[in-house]
Amino acid sequence: MRNQELARLFTRIADAFELKGETGFRVLAYRKAARTLTDLGADIETLDQEGKLQEVPGIGEGIAKKIHEFLSTGRMRKYDEAVAGLPAGLFEMLDLQGVGPKTVKQLYDKLGVRTTTELKQAIENGRLAELPGMGEKKAANILQSIRTEQLAGDRMCLDEAFELAETVTAHMKRCAAVRHVVYGGSLRRGRETIGDIDILATGRPAARIIEHFTRQPRVKSIIAAGGTKASVRLESHGKERQVDLRVLAESEYGAALQYFTGSKDHNVALRALAQKQGLKLSEYGLFRGKKRVAGRSEQEVYLKLGLPYIEPELRENRGELEAAAEHRLPVLVSAKNIKCDLHVHTSASDGAADLEEMVEACRLRGYTHVAITDHSVSAGYAGGLSADALLRHCDRVDDFNSRSRDIKVLKSSEVDIRSNGSLDYPDKVLERLDLVIASIHQGFKKEVTKRMCSALANPLAHLVAHPTGRIIGRREGYDVDLEQVIECAAKNRKILEINAFCGRLDLNDVWARRATQAGVRLAINTDAHGVGDLGWIRYGLLVARRAWLTKSDVVNCLSYSGLMKLLGATRTGRIA
Repeated sequence: MRNQELARLFTRIADAFELKGETGFRVLAYRKAARTLTDLGADIETLDQEGKLQEVPGIGEGIAKKIHEFLSTGRMRKYDEAVAGLPAGLFEMLDLQGVGPKTVKQLYDKLGVRTTTELKQAIENGRLAELPGMGEKKAANILQSIRTEQLAGDRMCLDEAFELAETVTAHMKRCAAVRHVVYGGSLRRGRETIGDIDILATGRPAARIIEHFTRQPRVKSIIAAGGTKASVRLESHGKERQVDLRVLAESEYGAALQYFTGSKDHNVALRALAQKQGLKLSEYGLFRGKKRVAGRSEQEVYLKLGLPYIEPELRENRGELEAAAEHRLPVLVSAKNIKCDLHVHTSASDGAADLEEMVEACRLRGYTHVAITDHSVSAGYAGGLSADALLRHCDRVDDFNSRSRDIKVLKSSEVDIRSNGSLDYPDKVLERLDLVIASIHQGFKKEVTKRMCSALANPLAHLVAHPTGRIIGRREGYDVDLEQVIECAAKNRKILEINAFCGRLDLNDVWARRATQAGVRLAINTDAHGVGDLGWIRYGLLVARRAWLTKSDVVNCLSYSGLMKLLGATRTGRIA
């Protein structure tokens, strides 16, 4: 899809207008169009072909014409006009944290700075700090952003980021001077990949806390260590990762946590809301004049602005502020709601533990049921089970269930969708299963959409796993029309999966939200191949929460009897 490409173009048009000194409606209109395209679940090319662009909120006639022009010709005249005369390096500087169009315009107009390299030189020779409203502190922050950008390289997946953040916070809790310590940033929001780690702490004396932070065992280098801030690079998975610490006063802790958790767009919108109420919001607190009226907790900040608490995962400016103001925020699905995992492999195919071991691990997690979903026969590379072997497995599950009182096992299989759209076992075998998970493992470019829709229309199938097939940072995934797949799932009352493996997170948050809006229920599954993998459920839950999902949207929240009733109704087509 070209949604993100167009979103980038509209963002750049807005940036270009601001760099040329323009503000107001046109800038806001292009930024709104960019956000709309970023969050849009539908394929913009399909909407254009069907003449439905203007049916999308946030896309008016003018924006629709520009989208059509770009999709038809590969060019957009308004973009060419907007960026004409502006050095390309100005836009590269806009990608730096803490550098917006106003700052870049000032750099260009007053210092002639055109590139990130020239900006770095201007900071190092002191020219930047001499600009009005800049100062040494802001210059140092921008320099650090440049260094971070240069050093960051590839981003962390959630498992590495959580492991690093939790190791650091555990280390900080061993310091007697620390009162509170927590990680913030995009990790707390549950973004699927993470750049650096933000750690916030309170306590005194700050110098002792800074020293404790910089003396961690995994520190490879100390970037900075001041009175209340420090940055280090820690060894993690064979790479060096940046971790930043800020030591805060108790009175500003909540405001800082809100500031360093919310996305840029969320925070800008929240500050605008504060301004309308005659208040000023910053990382140091919420102020009326010089008096701090809130800041000790995030709840206090939102409450003083007339809003209920907004969960971290929602803070992306995707309608959460409007929903909060109208008391429409969802009660997000949480770990306590999860009663089962419906995609688990054992050593019968390519897993590391046998059935009893995996079931016992699920029981210890508090689950009341689990689906053992070893691979089907075509997945020979993964030890796929023959039809006879699967039937023997079913007998074994029946025997287990007859003896088990506190956890039940669903007879299931992850069944390959063949090249012609059929499933990998005869119907008489599939009929024996409680749950049939259909998935694609081969032929990523071969009529994938048609094959998935064929599987979804099969009355014996219940769920399609990892619907895009992507591997984050390694593989783009299938050539699939997800909008059509979601439509087929909704039509046939079938389930789609959020695969919780942090390298997949498939469906992602945008598509998961789109699916639920279309009436499709989702399953959050780990695709576990070993006991330790069951913990991946936390990553899938983050995706679900970012997608605004409640427990009623997620089939893993159903009781065993409730799930069996749903699966049975799915096959008979009698779901209300």
